[in-house]
Amino acid sequence: MPETRTAATDAPTQASGHTSGERRTGPFVRGRDRVRYAVIMAVLVVLAVGFTAGILAYGNPMPVGSDGFWRIAELRVTSIAVILVVAFCHAFATVSFQTATSNRIITPSIMGFETLYVVVQTGAVFVFGASGVAMVTGTTQFLLQAALMVVLATILYGWLLSGRFGNIHVMLLVGVILGGGLGALSTFMQRLLTPSEFDILTARLFGNIGNADADYLPYAVPIALAAGGTLFWRARRLDVLALGRDATTNLGLNHKREVIVVLFLVSLLMAMTTSLVGPMTFLGFLVAMLAYQFADTYSHRLLLPMAFLLGYVVLSGAYFVLRHVFYAQGMVTIIIELIGGLTFLVYIMRKGRL
Repeated sequence: MPETRTAATDAPTQASGHTSGERRTGPFVRGRDRVRYAVIMAVLVVLAVGFTAGILAYGNPMPVGSDGFWRIAELRVTSIAVILVVAFCHAFATVSFQTATSNRIITPSIMGFETLYVVVQTGAVFVFGASGVAMVTGTTQFLLQAALMVVLATILYGWLLSGRFGNIHVMLLVGVILGGGLGALSTFMQRLLTPSEFDILTARLFGNIGNADADYLPYAVPIALAAGGTLFWRARRLDVLALGRDATTNLGLNHKREVIVVLFLVSLLMAMTTSLVGPMTFLGFLVAMLAYQFADTYSHRLLLPMAFLLGYVVLSGAYFVLRHVFYAQGMVTIIIELIGGLTFLVYIMRKGRL
């Protein structure tokens, strides 16, 4: 839980050069925390630039700087753009969702976004056979699928948070139940598929950078930037929201309205990334947890950029090493899910509770 500190209780902050007796709040407890944040961000920027250059140039058979070199590099720019969108959406959505729900364990996946994606993909193959995959592929289908996720989330938030007994815990419980029900429906349909249809479907259900279609990016990028930019612009409200319902209300904000706005923006971000590359259950949890540990601050204006950079470094690093060094195409998200899942278990065991 973030804390608001004052100079009266924060001696190191006063020692960093502020006038004695001045009351102020700051995102860092000590001056060295600010330096550590700057150093970590600088290291992440260097890693991000290095992995980007590696993806563009490694294994490029043409001489550096020639027309052929840049022509091959342009073919790889799409992968970098997809990684940027996925890292941005997961980082901003997960940090904001955990702030709105006052819980650093759960992620937006608990609301059933990914199971809805699985149901749509499975239902298409179940009804139309192997050709059903082509029926859910295309710009129109991408926008319809994203719109379906956002509408479902909006109805769920609006209904459960505006009712007489509505609260965020009931909303989360209903989300878990809906996700479980949709998952069971998907499993039932998958058991009735032929082996060839199941193989085709399985390739679609693993989150994969290579699954993304470049035609989706002109729609996904502006929507993701608009939703993420709004969250960043409202970062100070997120700082207040993190203090809890009572403190938020006492500070003059409508807690329910703020939560609904945040959850709507989170649903937009999750709809974009899930429709673009498929489910990535633990990526958001992994980058958010690392951002909390490295940034060590309550300020969302500092947490959100670090989470985004961490997400980009993790995704681009895994993509570069596995695809260009070990030639293990399709393994990127499997490795990330494995590391994210282990991090989740270690975190749960260290805390001893949810």
